Amino acid sequence: MAPSDLLTALRNQNPLVHCITNYVAMNIAANVVLAAGASPAMVHAPEEMTDFTPICGALTINIGTLSAPWLAGMTAAVAVANTHNIPWVLDPVAHFISDYRKQAAKELLALSPAIVRGNASEILALAGEAGAGKGVDSGDSVTAAQGAAKALAIQFGTVVAITGPVDYLTDGHREAAVSGGSDLMPQVTALGCSQTALMGAYVATGPAFDAALSALAHFKVAGTAAAKLAQGPGSFQMHFLDALAAAQPADLAKAIG
Repeated sequence: MAPSDLLTALRNQNPLVHCITNYVAMNIAANVVLAAGASPAMVHAPEEMTDFTPICGALTINIGTLSAPWLAGMTAAVAVANTHNIPWVLDPVAHFISDYRKQAAKELLALSPAIVRGNASEILALAGEAGAGKGVDSGDSVTAAQGAAKALAIQFGTVVAITGPVDYLTDGHREAAVSGGSDLMPQVTALGCSQTALMGAYVATGPAFDAALSALAHFKVAGTAAAKLAQGPGSFQMHFLDALAAAQPADLAKAIG
């Protein structure tokens, strides 16, 4: 499906997106999903997954502020999602900074996410390659991680998105680049995490590769528009949410090339 068709479908269907994300990202992720035209829900207790996950269009998992109880919630939600053929997105935030986090990301990756979204250092490390990541920040270029993304996509049968100045997307056979956005985007905390939540909204309405491409394009188009009005990171966030809501289906193609 074309990105324009997916955005139209997203807004017509208003899918419920189950977001298990970190403390820092909850507010901006919820607002991004709402602004795009979908409906977010931040539910993380393992005891609620059997009832809640099946009524959602998609699930997103972000390990940013990982702990044992939250990991239990994540694995329980993924198990329910897989049982009900609900697509889910994995964001392996800084999984290389500790053995605990690394093992969690490895176990989640083995549970068949439809999409994996990360920065270049996260994707390199997920493929077992050395990177230069520092905490949640990437120290590697998107170009340097493209081979790792292809290898991961083929090995795990998933779609891998690397976000950066120019995003890269592959399912191991197809690939795409998405450009635009603003240098202010990395200065707004958890904006990347909120992009994972937006991918959940899109994958609830269409195929994984097309959904990831549409979410990347929607972000870049909104970032470009917001930068024209912003005076700094604070006002950028406000204008970015407005721009996500104002973006029209035909606009998304402008970012893909």
